[in-house]
Amino acid sequence: MAGDLSQQKASEDAHAHEKSSSVKGKEMRGKIMGWVLASIVAIFALFIGFSFKSRYQISSISPSSQQKLFKVDELALYNGTDKGLPILLGILGSVFDVTKGKSHYGVGGGYNHFAGRDASRAFVSGNFAGEGLTDSLRGLSNAEIKSVVEWRSFYQKTYTLVGKLVGLYYDDQGNPTKHLKGAEAKAARGAQLLKKQKKEEDKLPSCNSRWSQGEGGEVWCDNGFPRLVQRPLEIALTGKMSKRCACFREDQLGEPGLEVYDGCDYQAKTCRV
Repeated sequence: MAGDLSQQKASEDAHAHEKSSSVKGKEMRGKIMGWVLASIVAIFALFIGFSFKSRYQISSISPSSQQKLFKVDELALYNGTDKGLPILLGILGSVFDVTKGKSHYGVGGGYNHFAGRDASRAFVSGNFAGEGLTDSLRGLSNAEIKSVVEWRSFYQKTYTLVGKLVGLYYDDQGNPTKHLKGAEAKAARGAQLLKKQKKEEDKLPSCNSRWSQGEGGEVWCDNGFPRLVQRPLEIALTGKMSKRCACFREDQLGEPGLEVYDGCDYQAKTCRV
């Protein structure tokens, strides 16, 4: 009897062990399947997220980002007349989204003539009609081209760069052309000349001046005598020769190139202009 019970217990223990092993095996397989499914879901979610980001990623302003290349007729569509489209403008071939300034660049705005085109020249010429709305800088001085480049810097700081205009300043691959490189070189030269001119003019104090509609203009020197003097670097900067009023000591009045104002006494410290 005892032997039968022992055999029965051994059989039951073996059965229980077998059952326990079976349960543990199922649990292990379940965990493995869970890990596999979780991994598949994670990889799938990562793939979907990457695809969505790649498809809808907005271009940044960094030079390394891939910007859209516009053609002239395509850029013209973004002139503010279609409310479903952003308002874009070009300057030196760089295209900016100026929609946030639609009160200025939209239809009826004071700067709407810049929308949907590259009118680089008009930024310094002030000619906002017809042939004045062009990207050509032909005939402009170094100083004027410097101003255009400074306008581009303003848009880079204020608005979002969204692409490049294929044409005068960028080729169909988005690479800068010789015209853009030339404009930037002239602008740099203009900056150097202006700095040099200021340094030279700082050696001679400028005249004080005032103007009123009733009395006209007047220049005067607190120390010295007012004289008109040519600005020697102005031809290189603007293509024209201009003059400014500077104050000279009495012992300097005999220097060449000094001009007394019309109707003003030789040693007068105040002159009407």
